[in-house]
Amino acid sequence: MGKLAFVFPGQGAQQPGMGQALYEASREARELMDRAEALMPGLLDSCFHGPMARLTRTDIAQPALFVLEAALAKMAVQAGIRPGAVAGFSLGEWPACHCAGMMDFDEGFGLVKRRGEWMQACAEEIPGGMAAVLRLTADEVREKLREHPEVQAVNLNAPGQTVVAGPIPALEAFEESLKAQGGRSLRLNVAGAFHSPLMASASEKMAQALEEVNISPPQLMVYSNLTARPYQESAAKDWLARQLASPVKWEETIRNLAEAGFDTFLELGPGKVLCGLIGKILPGAVTLQAEDMAGIAQAALTLGGKA
Repeated sequence: MGKLAFVFPGQGAQQPGMGQALYEASREARELMDRAEALMPGLLDSCFHGPMARLTRTDIAQPALFVLEAALAKMAVQAGIRPGAVAGFSLGEWPACHCAGMMDFDEGFGLVKRRGEWMQACAEEIPGGMAAVLRLTADEVREKLREHPEVQAVNLNAPGQTVVAGPIPALEAFEESLKAQGGRSLRLNVAGAFHSPLMASASEKMAQALEEVNISPPQLMVYSNLTARPYQESAAKDWLARQLASPVKWEETIRNLAEAGFDTFLELGPGKVLCGLIGKILPGAVTLQAEDMAGIAQAALTLGGKA
């Protein structure tokens, strides 16, 4: 095996019950999760018990995923699993930055909490949605979008999977047109048109908030959704703010990691969405996933000398 990267899933991965096994099994993880609960009372109840309708709210899902993924990263490192790089999908970029030492937990959690609130407000102001377009290249999707200017390609996930976003009426019109042409799409369980121009005001607020905090130099490579390249310290605040309303270049990110020698990926968070995408991008890659202490122990065992 080559080098190991941690990858962190984004909104959409959340599910009731997430984090409870980790909370019960690890004192260190429990302390971190209790810290999040003190900063946002009721968060752990939403994580452990849902309901899904509440946990899907952007202002709940984002801080919930951040604390779980930050705790998993901490426990993975304590188990001796040492990544050479990290990357996160959308919201997952924030625990990736925290894992790399760019921000402490309280600061990162506070920014993510506000990020979720601002994005939820955008979603309520102009109701929007997202849909995965299947079996078409990104260029083919963009060509079909020329007749639907309010809908944009926003998540470039993997070969044959591009996510589009826009206001609900425009998105529905695009999906109907696509179906009439023999295409297929799958609506995502998210609360808004993320990574599209509908998130512009949230992006602007994040830029202002980031001006008031200190972002430390990354202690390991953090690959950016915005550029698909490692973060540059001088550009970190700009990239984190612009990420909200800009496309996620996930396929390009994974290919760039592969070019840098990374062929093993540990997904830290609920579900295996990123493992599936990475398998499509790099069929020969080793993909592992952990969302509790048992998963971390299994990953450490599988990685052997790499861990």
